[in-house]
Amino acid sequence: MTGTGKHPDRLKVALAQIAPVWLDRERTLIKVLERIEEVGSAGCDLVAFGEAAVPGYPFWIERTGAEFDSPVHKELHALYLDQAVQVEAGHLTAVCEQARRFKVAVYLGLVERPADRGGHSLYCSLAHITRDGEIASLHRKLMPTHDERLTWSPGDGNGLRTHPLGAFTVGGLNCWENWMPLPRAALYGLGEDLHVAVWPGGPHNTREITPFIAREGRSYVMSVSCVTRPEDFPPATPHRDTILARGEKLFAAGGSCLAGPDGNWLIEPLGSDETLVTAEIDHRRIREERQNFDPAGHYSRPDVTRLHINRRRQSTVSTTD
Repeated sequence: MTGTGKHPDRLKVALAQIAPVWLDRERTLIKVLERIEEVGSAGCDLVAFGEAAVPGYPFWIERTGAEFDSPVHKELHALYLDQAVQVEAGHLTAVCEQARRFKVAVYLGLVERPADRGGHSLYCSLAHITRDGEIASLHRKLMPTHDERLTWSPGDGNGLRTHPLGAFTVGGLNCWENWMPLPRAALYGLGEDLHVAVWPGGPHNTREITPFIAREGRSYVMSVSCVTRPEDFPPATPHRDTILARGEKLFAAGGSCLAGPDGNWLIEPLGSDETLVTAEIDHRRIREERQNFDPAGHYSRPDVTRLHINRRRQSTVSTTD
């Protein structure tokens, strides 16, 4: 049975479209804790948040130029480091406790500052926290997109994992990783039938690919995004006036959505408000759609094509004591 006592084939999921308090880890985590309590009280089994939800997306890069050795970039990168999430420092402890308290599994997009890579580089990561409050995987984005590479580092395959959740097997990827055929194939091969795709925000990201992945994988696909408006940049933000100089009303425009295993919408892309939307999904629909196509089962040819996954956590050193 799921945590809500429903039929064992059914799961209640939540799309938490929040506005991060930009570059403020603690205040953004308060929002995350509030949403977990809200969905847990509503009987949800899983909640997902957008890419880099904690502490926010690096919007300054394309708005301040890519000049090498830029004092502006250095100052903001240093602040980003200060406000990033370091699991080893206990920054996710309260989130884990909240997940355990309300028996809700969590997919949380975050900017990670891992101690195992020296503690001074940043990774766009996706944490899966179980309903027991354990961090089951921490996937670091394999390839930051375009200007993201000026502040985020390339990740590794350690987090390419799936997790049991009721009748489902859930996995997730960050933003344009969802366009990468081989990481998708890796998750299909690991049994994924509920896919969590996290994005910085905008239906231009989610509208086409969400039903495509659902149809390709014969899986449910949750695309979850953030919202970011000028008022979400605290007044004390360095170079705030420069970042906001274009007069944009939206930096990240939501677009969270949910598609079923036939590729049809269950929740069409949402607007640009902070919101929380829930839906009940039924594993029977996956079994029906896989009658004619199962990407890792009867419609695969491992004797012809197979995929190797390197899940070793990458490091610059290997020690023997």
